[in-house]
Amino acid sequence: MSVEDREEIRRAYFIQDKSVRQIARELGHSRETVRKAIESAEPTAYTPKKPRPSPVLGPYKARIDELLAESERLPRKQRFTGRKICELIRNEGYTGSEPTVRRYIAQRRREKKKRQVYIPLEFDPGSDAQVDWGEAMTIIAGERVTVQMFIMRLCYSRKLSVKAFPVQKQEAFLAGHVGAFHHFQGVPHRISYDNLKAAVKRIL
Repeated sequence: MSVEDREEIRRAYFIQDKSVRQIARELGHSRETVRKAIESAEPTAYTPKKPRPSPVLGPYKARIDELLAESERLPRKQRFTGRKICELIRNEGYTGSEPTVRRYIAQRRREKKKRQVYIPLEFDPGSDAQVDWGEAMTIIAGERVTVQMFIMRLCYSRKLSVKAFPVQKQEAFLAGHVGAFHHFQGVPHRISYDNLKAAVKRIL
């Protein structure tokens, strides 16, 4: 799984509040893959696979692209689902499976998103930082335990501030910021978050 795929899954789950089942259906991944992307703070190491040929779908790819473009012009609630697109091309002679169509649609959407979000990044010293959570194993009182690592990285210098917490909670999220500001001896002008629940929840 690529970093882009992992981030797309996490964005759908944490920000757009979609279910595992819905994400798997829309993006063409298995539910197990979606769960791993949600639970892991690091990209899962998969052995790259060659794209599987789809000779049955091949003649209909251009038609699917046309339907996707047409769907984008429709009101959101009227846009074509993967099932609807499959039904339309079956009426035109397609004999393959619906999952094959869904995988192609998910691939085309990922490609479009990559083209839309690619922006060369340039940062001034101290202007920007990025925050994410990670996991690490450590020994506490003679037992191996998993700790949650709050990580803030300065975008210009790539310097890190890392602090361990027992769980990812709002209190730890805020304490991680305070610790990082002390470590860097200053506060970045802008901080971006890697689709963190703690960053988007309302503080009550």
